[in-house]
Amino acid sequence: MKIGILGAGGIGSNVAINLVRSGVSNLKIVDFDRVDLSNLNRQFYFYDQIGRSKVEALKENLERIAPNLNLEIIDIKIEKNNIKKYFDDCDILVEAFDRKKYKKLLIEEFSSSNKLIVSASGIADHDIENISIKKFKEKIYIVGDFKKGIERYKTYSPKVMMVASIMSNIVMEKGGYYEKI
Repeated sequence: MKIGILGAGGIGSNVAINLVRSGVSNLKIVDFDRVDLSNLNRQFYFYDQIGRSKVEALKENLERIAPNLNLEIIDIKIEKNNIKKYFDDCDILVEAFDRKKYKKLLIEEFSSSNKLIVSASGIADHDIENISIKKFKEKIYIVGDFKKGIERYKTYSPKVMMVASIMSNIVMEKGGYYEKI
């Protein structure tokens, strides 16, 4: 079973570390961005990785945990014309985009597939008491407070990591990984 992670920022990098530390070893991670100083408060990167490709830096960090990963990284921006090409071979998709337009694109392109889709909505600010899980259709789960987006609020590590941890748990549980490990 292969897990595709669409974005390597706060959600994507933290879901990846959770999955790898849980024994998951078959991942594909796609992002086009570079590590920035402003990312270090909530993303799984280090000061000496500033300026590097996020997927390259994340690969390095994850392989320090588990050197024998089956980890495919692609440094490209996901768009309507390439999303299916890059993720058709994945059984589970973890949405980790910053922008609503790309979240919507993922759901539109894959909602009728048999893939488990785990997404986030409302990961900004510091309040954690309103985080919840909503299930849509049979295999679409969205985690967050559904109100506080990054467009209007700052992001902080505790809330981002909590949402990423809940998303990771859904992947592990609904993907059947707990039974396999």
